[in-house]
Amino acid sequence: MDAIHLEDLSFFAYHGVYDEEAQLGQRFHVDLTCWLDLSKACESDDYEQTVCYGSLTKAVEKAVTQTRFKLIERLAAAVSEALFEADPRIEKTRVRIHKPSAPLPIATGKVSVEITRDRAALS
Repeated sequence: MDAIHLEDLSFFAYHGVYDEEAQLGQRFHVDLTCWLDLSKACESDDYEQTVCYGSLTKAVEKAVTQTRFKLIERLAAAVSEALFEADPRIEKTRVRIHKPSAPLPIATGKVSVEITRDRAALS
């Protein structure tokens, strides 16, 4: 299956368990893959036969910035749901949410969550 990848989309939002995260906010980075059949776009070179990267980005932005979640796991699920809503041709998604300023008990480190969802399994 073919795929569209968008990487390192950056959004400022207020997700997290702690009150400080809700008050101060922080930056979140999103990587995503959408699997779909791109053969018609490859054959025709017709914009209408593919998924608009801009609309995917706007769908992710809305999911990340319009609702507050305590867990980035739930945020990742919301992003996946938004991608399926953005275009019915998307058959499968993978979403990775990076939380670079996660409150860790050490001076450095990275935190991310990745989920994969299949449209057929959601039905």
